Amino acid sequence: MYDEEELSEIREAESRWESETLEPVLDRFGERKDRFASVSNLEVDRLYTPDDVADIDFDDDLGFPGEEPYTRGPYPTMYRGRTWTMRQFAGFGTAEETNERFHYLIEQGQTGLSTAFDMPSLMGIDSDHRMSQGEVGKEGVAVDTLRDMEILFDGIDLDEVSTSFTINPSAPVIYAMYVALADQQGVPREEIRGTLQNDMFKEFIAQKEWKIPPEPSLSLVTDVVEFSAQETPKFHPISVSGYHIREAGSTAVQELAFTLADGFGYVEDAMDRGLDVDDFAPRLSFFFNCHNSFFEEVAKFRAARRIYARVMDEWYDAEKAESKRLKFHTQTAGQSLTAQQPLNNVVRVTIQALAGVMGGTQSLHTNSFDEALALPSEDAVRVALRTQQIIAEESGVADIVDPLGGSFAVESLTNEVEEDAMAYIEEIKDLGDGSVRDGILRGIDDGYFLREIQESSYEYQERVERGEEVVVGVNEYTLEEDTSPDLLHVDEAATSERQLGRLAEVKDERDDDAVEETLDELCDAVDRGENTLPYIVDAVKAYATMGEIMQIFEDVHGSYTEQIGLA
Repeated sequence: MYDEEELSEIREAESRWESETLEPVLDRFGERKDRFASVSNLEVDRLYTPDDVADIDFDDDLGFPGEEPYTRGPYPTMYRGRTWTMRQFAGFGTAEETNERFHYLIEQGQTGLSTAFDMPSLMGIDSDHRMSQGEVGKEGVAVDTLRDMEILFDGIDLDEVSTSFTINPSAPVIYAMYVALADQQGVPREEIRGTLQNDMFKEFIAQKEWKIPPEPSLSLVTDVVEFSAQETPKFHPISVSGYHIREAGSTAVQELAFTLADGFGYVEDAMDRGLDVDDFAPRLSFFFNCHNSFFEEVAKFRAARRIYARVMDEWYDAEKAESKRLKFHTQTAGQSLTAQQPLNNVVRVTIQALAGVMGGTQSLHTNSFDEALALPSEDAVRVALRTQQIIAEESGVADIVDPLGGSFAVESLTNEVEEDAMAYIEEIKDLGDGSVRDGILRGIDDGYFLREIQESSYEYQERVERGEEVVVGVNEYTLEEDTSPDLLHVDEAATSERQLGRLAEVKDERDDDAVEETLDELCDAVDRGENTLPYIVDAVKAYATMGEIMQIFEDVHGSYTEQIGLA
């Protein structure tokens, strides 16, 4: 964007500034640190000038919002058209309790629902399973059958709300329940909107929730993608999630690289099944973490859009603009929340949310300040939602599209993050001999991702222990007195009793022959290698349980936990 003569003049001026203005101040006062770096340990310079962005081509690297490479945003008006979707995560106890929280959030101005499930539901087992003891409704809502889904969305019209489901190994069952519920309500399938996480690569890389081995898990993910493209075209069948990769201790660059690689792996698998990239790619979505290093996070989001647009075009021959337009949800960093002085978390979350907005997110969840201690209370949830509303309505940052675009620092960091992330993606592709999908599968088997994340996590914790990374209220500015707020308490015994009672009631009332027939048909479909979603929908409509359905897949493919010797 600058010619060589202008850059030469700027370099000379910077050199003069350093010798005449900077050095006397450094000699006299010095600086706070010998080295300045982001949370991810990405070193940041003292000053950025046009010389740091000398190689940027405006048209190819930046362009305009809503046009390739989408660095400046996926849509031309961004938040001037409408603000991001405010999608607060909610779920605890029974379906009745979560339904009440859903209605409360809608009344407070939330514009999208986001559902958290308890551990048994996440793992694809029923509430009456021996492994479920003590976990029913504890960290999310318990969903065993379609009956729970009916209660969960009681009084909520599916054609008027967008719903996100954070669930993975058993995601196809929850999705089938939502489709079945839409059928019950008379809502055309093509009208239901929402997002299913359904990201099994991320589970094997970071979060470690699984049922069956990686390859059949991937096939089940693609079943959902294929079925959704045909039946629920407004629904996002995957939310490729970097959030949990970051929570496991990765750097921002690793989060970006591994997440995009996972997305490209899913693209390759769907294309190998015979799907046209432009038929399914427009409904792929992504889910990123947003940590404390403001400029690094903004750069990460801008680099993500640019990488995605180029790779989808050059590697996978996507033609539709929507196939190359990366869209993502953001959640503030749970890992950054502290149990000490929890009100400090309000400030952390505000900074992180602001970075997500300045980076161009499409939807946002702001963590509640008490989440390091318990499930969030209503007061804490309201403050978290108000944080977004104040940013949207009072700060003015939503009034300018890509307000940090053109910043020497942000553009330089965007380039750096892009370069480092692409190096990782190319390495993963090499692991798979030219296939990103195969590289991911091999990396999972070889422990590649685990090693990379563990090293970064250990290095970060070492910096905290040495005091190089300040965590306010933890290793600096500490207090002796108890600052814990009033917390939400879930009555575990009552929740478990109520859920087990409903499950027993459903099993007693349902047509066992119909259940057995649908499960047999599902088993046959798995054996034949057919898309299993139509059969799962039939099974949930017969009130087959989560555990009964998922057991079919484990019977056919085996338990991954047993396969790797952890059973």
